[in-house]
Amino acid sequence: MISEEKIKARIEEKLGSKIKSFTSLSGGCISDAFKISTDENKQFFLKYNSSSLNDMFIKEANGLKELAKANAIRIPEVLSFDEDYILLEYIPTGHRKKNFFDEFGHCFAEMHRFTSESFGFFEDNYIGSNLQKNISDEKEKTSWVNFYFNKRILFQIQLAEKLGNSTPELRKGISKLESKIEEIIGETKAVPSLLHGDLWGGNYMVDENGNAVLIDPAVYYGHREADLGMTKLFGGFSSEFYRAYVETFPLEDGYEYRENIYKLYHVLNHLNLFGGGYYSQAISLIKFYI
Repeated sequence: MISEEKIKARIEEKLGSKIKSFTSLSGGCISDAFKISTDENKQFFLKYNSSSLNDMFIKEANGLKELAKANAIRIPEVLSFDEDYILLEYIPTGHRKKNFFDEFGHCFAEMHRFTSESFGFFEDNYIGSNLQKNISDEKEKTSWVNFYFNKRILFQIQLAEKLGNSTPELRKGISKLESKIEEIIGETKAVPSLLHGDLWGGNYMVDENGNAVLIDPAVYYGHREADLGMTKLFGGFSSEFYRAYVETFPLEDGYEYRENIYKLYHVLNHLNLFGGGYYSQAISLIKFYI
């Protein structure tokens, strides 16, 4: 249990007003979540974890601020953060409006039009509770193939080795994949688009107006197909979402073929987070290409 009085006092100091209610919310798998109401009848959302990775909330805050720069889709406003908490605007949960996925797909495509000069990000961050490497070397800054294989696939395989999740079969598969990676994704005209980085059905919410809000990002600049690949992994997005996306920002030919290479990063990450249940899926995705 956290010391509610201690965190309350810190938040009151940040807000400059007294907290009237401090209500626990469900849904957080890593941190505790609370709805805060003040004497001025203002509401806020707090995530708190005294044992959190030292910079997890700092990275989350920086990611949310980066997504907001695109001004394409609603992002919770970051009000305050430190090593053990992040304070955001409170967004009431609503119901999807009639054309929810059409608008979501359109807005997500518009977000991907926001670009950087290089692949990666100014800092590493987290994908779940695992480290996500984003700081590119000189070659990776301009080569999506190098960035993606080194910072995404290779890093996860090295982590699997450390955690005991690797096997000779997996090593051999990744070695063969490395020899084909240029052929698989090297022909695309990849530009460094602003990516959410971890968009599945649990990392968006519906606001009081029935519109999508992006939460819990793992931000970096990369090929936009990588973001779309993750949306296909666990479901939660309708055909209208993808149709609206493509109408707004058409994809290059062959994107369906490349989809599995982008799923692979997240499946390897889940293997390293949760263990062997994801092993066969990882092997299947690798075998699709070799």
